Amino acid sequence: MASAAHILGGLARDYAAGTPQRLQVVDAYMVFCVAVGAAQLLYCVLAGSFPYNAFLAGFGSAVACFVFAASLRMKTNPKNAAQFAGPPEAAFAEFVVCHIVLHFVVANFLG
Repeated sequence: MASAAHILGGLARDYAAGTPQRLQVVDAYMVFCVAVGAAQLLYCVLAGSFPYNAFLAGFGSAVACFVFAASLRMKTNPKNAAQFAGPPEAAFAEFVVCHIVLHFVVANFLG
């Protein structure tokens, strides 16, 4: 029977060998978005949510950034080229424009 360390090591090796570096960068950004959202939620639970709109804006921004990154990852993955038309540069441009609009909305929501 395989140990958990052996299984996780195999997963890490397969991920590093089979995933393009561009997608690994997007995955790292997605992990960062989850960590930021978790930190904000933990702070809200421990310290309270006095400026509630600030918590909603920050947490919503972390969730939206994760969703935009997931969309970017799907559209730039070479295995999904048949499902999504257009070059990866167009997907990245869409990602950037969505982030700009998101941050304008967040700034307006903060007041």
